[in-house]
Amino acid sequence: MKKILVLEDEANIRSFIVINLRRSGYEPIEAETGMMALEKVRVNPDICLALLDVMLPDIDGVEVCRRIRASGSKMGIIMLTAKSQEMDKVTGLMNGADDYVTKPFSPSELTARIDALARRLDVSEDIQAASELSSGPFLLNTRNRTLEKDGERLKLTQIEYLLMKLFMENPGKAMSREDILTAVWGNEFSGELKTVDVNIRRLRIKIETDPTEPEYLTTVWGYGYKWGY
Repeated sequence: MKKILVLEDEANIRSFIVINLRRSGYEPIEAETGMMALEKVRVNPDICLALLDVMLPDIDGVEVCRRIRASGSKMGIIMLTAKSQEMDKVTGLMNGADDYVTKPFSPSELTARIDALARRLDVSEDIQAASELSSGPFLLNTRNRTLEKDGERLKLTQIEYLLMKLFMENPGKAMSREDILTAVWGNEFSGELKTVDVNIRRLRIKIETDPTEPEYLTTVWGYGYKWGY
């Protein structure tokens, strides 16, 4: 049974989420403060996915997300945001979140987003497929999901890995935001196209010498992106 961290300071919302997670076959791990959530992660290294509320009484959910990523964890992370917290969505994604769900949400919507992310994290590679992809200074190992640039290991989230794999498998091909969203997040994903843009921005910070003048992951204006090396 997959463990999911539920960080939400409002008890009624947390209980609502926990009940629906249990009905869906997950094992929820509850936390009501950011520091409690970080401790739960420490003592439960097998947590596969985290739901992080942004507004908390101590440290906010974005900071919790940042600290989880700083530890090297590749768990899936979904931010829970209010409709008015537009910047929190972008900030959460830039700090390593994989997705966000806007409050109020229905049980079916939340479960669908969790299931979709869990499936992406569980994607197993075809044993017949190439175990390595190389392009310029980059080497992507599809067996252990790692990326090296000039022999140096780069820390990627699972979404960043899937983006790199998509682009390195399609060198020189212009890909629309819609195509990227479908290929990486899945057909059932109901989020916005800006999710692609924010994740591309985050990935460029890790792989480009100058993210403002990308050499490898370039923009196709008015359309999308391509791996241009």
